[in-house]
Amino acid sequence: MSSLMFILTIFIIGFLGSFISGMVGIGGAIINFPMLLYIPAMLGVAHFTSYEVSGITAIQVFFASVSGALAYRKGGYLNKTIVMYMGISILAGSLAGAYLSSFMAENEIDMVYGLLALAAAVMMFVPKKGLDSNEYDISRFNGIWASILAFIVGIGAGIVGAGGAFMLVPIMLLVLKIPVRMTIAASLAITFISSIGSAAGKILTGQILYGPAAIMIIASLISSPMGAKLGKKMDTKVLQGILAVLILVTAIKIWLDLF
Repeated sequence: MSSLMFILTIFIIGFLGSFISGMVGIGGAIINFPMLLYIPAMLGVAHFTSYEVSGITAIQVFFASVSGALAYRKGGYLNKTIVMYMGISILAGSLAGAYLSSFMAENEIDMVYGLLALAAAVMMFVPKKGLDSNEYDISRFNGIWASILAFIVGIGAGIVGAGGAFMLVPIMLLVLKIPVRMTIAASLAITFISSIGSAAGKILTGQILYGPAAIMIIASLISSPMGAKLGKKMDTKVLQGILAVLILVTAIKIWLDLF
């Protein structure tokens, strides 16, 4: 019974996290990290450390982001130029971050996660005008600036085992002024590229629990495309609002636990 409860708990966490991530354009670590850290322990089915959670989420994000990006590609929202510039940079950053994480204490990983979530929450609540349109002049895209920002995000994402989309989305909306649906599609594809570095780093440094990771992967492959399908039909302001609240709640929870 306890093993069945364990499998069911991990599957539900993965399903909910990946559904929401597919809908709002993130890999799911911002949601799954705190749920894996707290819910199994509260139910008495498992107790994961931050190291173990970051390893599980690194693998889960890889599968959730690629399945979500493929769902958005069918709508014509995926811009290859944006993905190429930011994807290569975030991959380099995430490889470096994943390597650095093996030298960090557990509370240091939690603090990096809290700082990233707090910064993302602040950016999500800054008013963004004129981003509801699906039209975008790619000549306005600053590839060098975007690459630098993506590299910095990649380092933090690699440390906590995330794809970094919860940071990428507000940066793409607020700083790079990319429309919402194009941001969601591109962030999922970029997150997939980033998660290659995060997942590879976690595997090479022995930070993966493969049993829970496999359950999360199955849940992700089922629910992420479902979330993306719903996201394409929703009002862009609602999508931004959902992501902003998720990031804020996570940031508050992490910082309360740190202090």
